Amino acid sequence: MVGEQPEGYDTGDAYHHILMTILLTARAHGLQAIDGPYLQIRDVEGFRRAAARTAALGFDGKWVLHPGQIEAANEIFSPRQADYDRAEEILDAYAFHTSSAGGARGAVMLGEEMIDEASAKMAHVIAEKGRAAGMTRTTRFTPPQDAPE
Repeated sequence: MVGEQPEGYDTGDAYHHILMTILLTARAHGLQAIDGPYLQIRDVEGFRRAAARTAALGFDGKWVLHPGQIEAANEIFSPRQADYDRAEEILDAYAFHTSSAGGARGAVMLGEEMIDEASAKMAHVIAEKGRAAGMTRTTRFTPPQDAPE
């Protein structure tokens, strides 16, 4: 059955190499990585398991063949509210700290975490997914009181 492990394959993921090849190729070409269909349209839990595996690898989405799969796909491939809020906070903090008002620094501490250009790029991906899902922020970045003038 498409979307499940082959019968008798009981250790690991038979499709891991293929999925990683798709993911790396998509990223190398600036494309989204979308996982293929899960044909057992009434097995939403099976769809959920398959989608969760590829989401954990970093895929951007999964084909849905039936309206019953849409809710699970949206839930799995949309960021959690806390992750979305943190991504937006990182973007705001990085923009501030790299500006002249924030000291034009390339890397800074945000709480207990160092953020830099790589952090901002990763946060951008999460923030874009949240925005596409219609999420709104529940927190805001506040520049530190001791910021350079």
